[in-house]
Amino acid sequence: MAGAGLAGALPAGAAHAAADATAASPGAAPAPYASGPGIPPGTPPVLVTEQASKRLLLLDPRRRVWNPAAEPGVVRWQFSPLGDPRYRDLQPEASWVYPCEAKVRVHRKRTLVLTTASFGFVAAVEYPTGRRYWGAALGPGDDLFNPHSAEVLPDGNVAVACSSGALVRLYAASLGPTATRYAEDRLKGAHGLHWDRARRVLWALGDDDLVAYAVGGTPARPTLTRTSVTPLPVAVPGKTAGGHDLFPVAGRPGRLWVTTNAGVFQYDRRHGTFVRDYPGHELIDRASVKAVGNDPRTGQVLSTVPEKGLEETWWTTKVGVHRPTGTYTLVNGGIYKARWWLPR
Repeated sequence: MAGAGLAGALPAGAAHAAADATAASPGAAPAPYASGPGIPPGTPPVLVTEQASKRLLLLDPRRRVWNPAAEPGVVRWQFSPLGDPRYRDLQPEASWVYPCEAKVRVHRKRTLVLTTASFGFVAAVEYPTGRRYWGAALGPGDDLFNPHSAEVLPDGNVAVACSSGALVRLYAASLGPTATRYAEDRLKGAHGLHWDRARRVLWALGDDDLVAYAVGGTPARPTLTRTSVTPLPVAVPGKTAGGHDLFPVAGRPGRLWVTTNAGVFQYDRRHGTFVRDYPGHELIDRASVKAVGNDPRTGQVLSTVPEKGLEETWWTTKVGVHRPTGTYTLVNGGIYKARWWLPR
């Protein structure tokens, strides 16, 4: 069964004990081995949603093969709410199934990891302590809501995209770690979220559309108002585009990465168009890409796509890297998404 060796190596509930700050920090002293071949100096760590062992893992970018059972040091930080009293009220035994989002953000000098899981878990987790900034459980134990992405706003509130629930919610997380008040809008197949600092809008990606929301009201009583709706490009007329990942293009503030069932685009916010003119598009632009992102310092782009023959059809053991081309492999893994560790 996929993931058996990995889960045995590092107990899922150990994350809340948090690897010490030195080991957990991406700026920690390097391990005694050198970078693998073809890995540019300065490559950032890689954050993955590791569904086989129900954890988030921050992994050393200098190793092409990650084998935590044999080399525990490749894991720079990990998180799981299982067995952690700070998340007990979110019923993680039922809700923390198939972690499907992990992204790092900086909010008021605190580094937060935004994470969701398909069976209802949503949280903003402080790095490296694992402390809870905010969290909720949406219909724990079922994929009735299927929270698929989250984003933190400048006022401290947290937005959540729920694909099965077909909705975008903006929680008044600024009120505290257990806040439950929210504003809501319906969005078919809601999959991705991004806060646009320059335009001060919340972007949301659904099955068919890319939607921009104006956020109003007060932090304690927020509101969501649609300001634009842009249809996604479709491969077959009459079929749903199947929007999946939405992420900023690092170093190009006027663009967003957008993946659909058919391909990988960049959305040009100034012109309101989807383009494929980015460097390396001939290799990056593929069907069924679950996550994509670039590192502006080295020029590398990473992405994940499902791999055949694993326990779940949406899993992979590999994180693809482009410009230059390479592959990271997590032994016995079940990766869904991967992100460069670029706190912003």
